[in-house]
Amino acid sequence: MGLSEQIQEIIDDARRAVDAVASTAALEQERVRLLGKKGALTGLLRSMGQLPAEERPAAGQMINQARETITQLLEGAESALAEKELAQRLVDEKLDVTEPRQLMRVGVPHPTTMVLNEVLDCFIGMGFEVVEGPQVELDHYNFELLNIPKNHPARDAQDTFYIDDNIVLRTHTSPVQARTMLSRKPPIRIICPGRVFRADEVDATHSPVFHQIEGLVIDRDVTMGDLRGTLAAFGKRLYGDDTRLRFRPSFFPFTEPSAEVDLTCFNCHGEGCRVCKGTGWIEVLGCGMVNPKVLDMCGIPSDEYTGFAFGIGLERITMLRYGIPDMRLLFEGDERFARQFR
Repeated sequence: MGLSEQIQEIIDDARRAVDAVASTAALEQERVRLLGKKGALTGLLRSMGQLPAEERPAAGQMINQARETITQLLEGAESALAEKELAQRLVDEKLDVTEPRQLMRVGVPHPTTMVLNEVLDCFIGMGFEVVEGPQVELDHYNFELLNIPKNHPARDAQDTFYIDDNIVLRTHTSPVQARTMLSRKPPIRIICPGRVFRADEVDATHSPVFHQIEGLVIDRDVTMGDLRGTLAAFGKRLYGDDTRLRFRPSFFPFTEPSAEVDLTCFNCHGEGCRVCKGTGWIEVLGCGMVNPKVLDMCGIPSDEYTGFAFGIGLERITMLRYGIPDMRLLFEGDERFARQFR
């Protein structure tokens, strides 16, 4: 059999093979069989050395033309098969976008987080800086610098968790204020949110772990009027523009004079209801002018500077804001409870 007949037989074999394949994967196998290192055309190229020198150019040209013909056959078949396979995939993998699907479960902010962010936004808007401190605190910062020395009666009301005689779990975020007064010079205007700890029995209104937001302003000529104006702006932001506040005399070792602050009941707007127990007022926070002894102990001369401080229970204002009857709901992590505040 002459060379031209062998080449024609290879091309005819290629046509039959290409017409018979049903997938691009099978076509690739035929490409390797026909044009690979062990293919018939490659074998003819290797045998060209046995031909007379004058016949080799013509033989090489015929083999290259055959390779080009087979390549075109393979490429044409590959295009048709790829289109056919794509059409089949579109049928097999069709997605019905109208079919109802279960929505992904997405987390929601905790109600205390939402109220905390709103409170911080309010005070940041009034020029306060957010400052945080350690939850495991030295007695020196938690009590002594706040005018609560050893054996002071006020320590009995704190129900403190002691790690040892000098280290406690902080009972309020006031130590952050003491640390700030020791490290900075006035003017000071800070808000201190954070977790605090007291040895309380768990019930609807008490928890051994809760959160406070305390504020401190130290500057020249700071007055009780400044304190009242700051808290009035806070109350209106949180509960509405018709909110009023009143001060009732109280006692705190670190402020003098001291006061408890009541806000107009958000539920009845002062008319009297079950939420405010008929009084029209709701107790929200404690405050007062910073005790001069505290200023002096923290290195701020009380004859030059005055200041005010206040403390807000985050859980309390959250419960008031959303009408939550039991503090334990805020700590139990029940997803059904949290989803009500989406």
